[in-house]
Amino acid sequence: MIVLDEAGAGKTVNLTDRQIERLRKTDLVNISVRGLEKFELKPKRTVGAVHLGDGVAVVVQPKIKIARVLFMLGYATKPGFPEGEVAGVEAADLWPAVAETLCRHATRALEGGVLQGYATEHTGSTVLRGRVRVGDQIARRPGRMMPMEITYDEYSIDTVENRLLRAAVRKMLAVPGVSPKMCDRLRHIGNQLTGVSSLSRGAPLPTWQSHRLNARYEPALRIAELVLRNLSFEAGAGGLPTASFVINMEKVFENFVTVALKEAWKSRPGTTEGQFSTTLDEGKQLSMKPDVVHREGTKTRIVVDAKYKLESASGRYPNSDQYQMLAYCTALNVHHAWLVYARGTQGEVTRNIRCTQITLHEYPLDLDVPPKELLGQIDRLANKAWELTAGN
Repeated sequence: MIVLDEAGAGKTVNLTDRQIERLRKTDLVNISVRGLEKFELKPKRTVGAVHLGDGVAVVVQPKIKIARVLFMLGYATKPGFPEGEVAGVEAADLWPAVAETLCRHATRALEGGVLQGYATEHTGSTVLRGRVRVGDQIARRPGRMMPMEITYDEYSIDTVENRLLRAAVRKMLAVPGVSPKMCDRLRHIGNQLTGVSSLSRGAPLPTWQSHRLNARYEPALRIAELVLRNLSFEAGAGGLPTASFVINMEKVFENFVTVALKEAWKSRPGTTEGQFSTTLDEGKQLSMKPDVVHREGTKTRIVVDAKYKLESASGRYPNSDQYQMLAYCTALNVHHAWLVYARGTQGEVTRNIRCTQITLHEYPLDLDVPPKELLGQIDRLANKAWELTAGN
C-alpha cells in the first residue's frame, strides 16, 4: 500500500504503465515520470483510495478525520445529515471507514424489518389488476385482448430506499480492500434485501422523500448515496480490477460552507446564493464568482469565500485571497467580507483596508471537532456577519 498525506510531500514509487494509466484517470494525485516504471506521486487537494489490482493501492489520507469528511460530504448534499452518526473507523485506508459506516447504519435501518411500500408496476398479463393501459394495448397488440397491458401498485420491499441500500452494499462488496469479516456483514445485509430490484446502470440515482415510515432508514440512505456517487468500480486496462473513492476536498469544503450558511440564514430576510455570478468592470468582461453571497432584493449584504488552505509557517494566508475579496467588495459595494479557512492557529483576524471602508475577516474553522460544534462555528460566523452588516 502506498500511503500519502494530503498536506505532505510526494513519494517516488514503482508502478507499471497500466497501473499508472488507471491512476491518472482517478485524478487522485499528480504523477511525474522519474524513470523506467518509476513515478513520483504528489497529493493535489484530493483524498481517497484507489486499488489498482495485483494488491497495489494508493491512499491519500485527509488532514482531518475521515468521519468528518463523510459528514461534510453528506451535509452538503442534504442538510440535517446525522451529526453524531457518521462514525467510521479511523484507519490508514479509507475503505474500512466507509464500509463500517455503511454497514453500521444499514444494520440499524433493518433492525425494524425491511421497509415495504407501494411500487408501480407496468406489465403484460392475462389477469386484470389495476388498470388497462388502452393506448399501449392498441399500439402493441392491435385487435387482441390478451395479454393485457396493465398498471398496478404492488405492496412489496422493492422500494427506492431498499434499491439504494442494496446497490451501495453490492458496490462496497466489489472493493478489493474490504476485509473478509466486513464482507460477511455486508452480505448479510444484502441477503435481507433479496428480491429488491437493481438500479439501472448509468441512470441518475432515484430520489426519495423523507417521511415518518422511512425515518429509520435516513442515515443509511445518506451514506448509501455517498457511496454510489463517489465510489467507482471497473475493469481497468488489461483487465485489472480497480476501485476508487476520490474526493476533491476543496469542493467538499466549499459546498459544506455554502450549504451551512444557507441553513444559518434561511430564516433571515433575503436569499443566500452559491457561486454568485458578477463582474468587476462596467463592460462585464472581468467575471467573478464569490462562493456565497447573501442578498436582500438587488442589494448584496454579505460576501463569503471558502478556502481549503493551511496557514504558512508565519501564520499568514496567501495575499492573493485578500486581493480577491477586495475585488468582490468593490464590485458588490459591500464593506465587510469573510474568508473562511479550513483550520488556522491565529484565530479570527480582521484587516481594515487602507483608504477604503472595507474590512476583511479571516475566519478559520476547526474541522476536527464533532459535527455539532463545527456547525456551531458556522452559526457564530453567520450571526456575527449579520450583526456587522446591519444597516449597510
